[in-house]
Amino acid sequence: MKFVDEVSIRVKAGDGGNGCMSFRREKFIENGGPNGGDGGDGGSIYMIADENLNTLVDYRYTRHFDAERGANGGSTDCTGKKGEEMVLRVPVGTTVIDASTQEIIGDLTKAGQRLLVASGGWHGLGNTRFKSSTNRAPRQTSPGKPGEARDLKLELKVLADVGLLGLPNAGKSTLIRSVSAAKPKVADYPFTTLVPNLGVVSVDRWKSFVVADIPGLIEGASDGAGLGIRFLKHLARTRLLLHLVDMAPLDETSAPDAAEVIVSELTKFSPSLAERDRWLVLNKCDQILEEEHEARVKEIVDRLEWTGPVYVVSAIAKEGTEQLCRDIMRYLEDRADRLANDPAYKEELAELDQRIEDEARAQLQALDDQRALRRSGVKSVHDIGDDDWDEEDVDDEDGPEIIYVRD
Repeated sequence: MKFVDEVSIRVKAGDGGNGCMSFRREKFIENGGPNGGDGGDGGSIYMIADENLNTLVDYRYTRHFDAERGANGGSTDCTGKKGEEMVLRVPVGTTVIDASTQEIIGDLTKAGQRLLVASGGWHGLGNTRFKSSTNRAPRQTSPGKPGEARDLKLELKVLADVGLLGLPNAGKSTLIRSVSAAKPKVADYPFTTLVPNLGVVSVDRWKSFVVADIPGLIEGASDGAGLGIRFLKHLARTRLLLHLVDMAPLDETSAPDAAEVIVSELTKFSPSLAERDRWLVLNKCDQILEEEHEARVKEIVDRLEWTGPVYVVSAIAKEGTEQLCRDIMRYLEDRADRLANDPAYKEELAELDQRIEDEARAQLQALDDQRALRRSGVKSVHDIGDDDWDEEDVDDEDGPEIIYVRD
């Protein structure tokens, strides 16, 4: 199944039915009076989080969704039928955004959570509603109100306890295969992982956590190199980051340099995400001599000025992975206990989560704006000479500098 984590759709709730103008006409009954009924309400559109879905591919090609219109009112005070509501199922972890205002309508983070995204139109009134002591034969009705229409942007962020971060071929997919039942693609060339993968790690019989593997980053990813940084948003909701470093890279790069590249790209994407609890995991220790382990670890730790936990493992040989998983489980349990008992810590984490969300959204919006400018034929900053100016520079503090040029 194709993995799709961003789509744009248009939803249109049903219009309300019109009111009816009618008068009672029966044998032996003179001047029966008005008996026009009200119309029915239009159907609303809801989104519901479905734990059986893991991608937004259902909305890749079908982009317009219209709910049922309310029926018009009838004679003999008959009310029109209400339009049936429409339910759109999305994966857990989907954020619903109003495309025109960039307002977040809702965040579906729990299975079964329901969100109203477009309200149905209100029904029109029949002429019965307008009768009074001074107006016994009203010929007045009201039309149904139009249903709400919205352009929505759906963004999926996978829900995982632990996120893996590293260069291509650092061994992230191998680690997931080693500690869980997930089977992501593994090969001896970069970028074998093209979409996020999730794996459930069972530590004890009743204890488990979810780990997410995202495509590897390379230097310049924040500027669009490689697969870029669009998948980094999937780490925004993780509780712990594992920074995987290849201790024995096959190319000419050094392990400390590779570690610094990831820290740099992570900080460019979101300085707040770089503040998330992060452990250093040095992988492929079986590829170097055991007597060289200590010197290689010290070199990486000193270069990064690392003060957090450091693990030396071999994912393919399953060396050190069991202890790593047990420590992760213990960390997650301690974190949950502290959240339950320490309001200040809970508030601190909520504030950090919000900053990460805001920074990630600003970065992704900037990338969307750049793509839109390229599609519209606007020149890039590097292509503009001194004689090409038609308008002033626009310096946006929250995003890259954008220059607007008319041909």
